[in-house]
Amino acid sequence: MAGKSLSRKSTSLPESEKITINLGFVDLGHIDLLVKEGFYSNRTDLIRTAIRQHLMQHAEVLKQTVTRKTLTLGLHHFTRSDLEAVRASGERLQLRVLGLASIAPDVSVELALATIDSILVLGALSASPEVKAALADRMR
Repeated sequence: MAGKSLSRKSTSLPESEKITINLGFVDLGHIDLLVKEGFYSNRTDLIRTAIRQHLMQHAEVLKQTVTRKTLTLGLHHFTRSDLEAVRASGERLQLRVLGLASIAPDVSVELALATIDSILVLGALSASPEVKAALADRMR
């Protein structure tokens, strides 16, 4: 079932993911100076703002790429009942998500393998470690 997307909002999923970066001491000093001078409330505020501004500068290219690659934007949560319905229909999913793809914790490895043909996630994939390991060869 190429391109089929199931989506459900869930309040139990995180709204962001923590990342770690390494910065040179001079760059870090500049950031601290801007924070101290009141331009930003803290280091994280400056980094988030800089990333958002950079993404806005490339907004048109990002939009065209998302369209060309037929990516689904946002949060897509796949429940056990969603995947059972896909299995019952005899179809298979090709997950292509820019954002967060979430597979419910009660989805078994067998069900995931029977219903998910391929996965492309630009962002984060939330699933049990067993399901992630089982689907590893289907991730692009």
